[in-house]
Amino acid sequence: MAMILQQAQKMQEQLMAAQAELAESEVTGQAGNGLVTVTQTAAGEVRSVVIDPKIVDPEDVETLQDLIVGAIQDAARAAQALQAEKMGPLAGGLGDLGGGGLGLPGA
Repeated sequence: MAMILQQAQKMQEQLMAAQAELAESEVTGQAGNGLVTVTQTAAGEVRSVVIDPKIVDPEDVETLQDLIVGAIQDAARAAQALQAEKMGPLAGGLGDLGGGGLGLPGA
């Protein structure tokens, strides 16, 4: 039982370290072949939005809005991929300890 608790504590420490790393890791999303670029942390905090001046058209604000949304979505996909890369092995390990993996009655 002590070994299982030790493994769980180690996994918790690894999980916390991965979460801290994701909070600082930055990903970039873009739309319109780079006309709009969004940089955010892998945890989802938007850090910057860069808009190429040639896309700014007062007569066509909708296109700019669509490009911003597209860049944010692209950055979110990149963040999700990085999260899966960093947290995937840890989440798989937690599944080994959960449920009936502990060998405890009623688990």
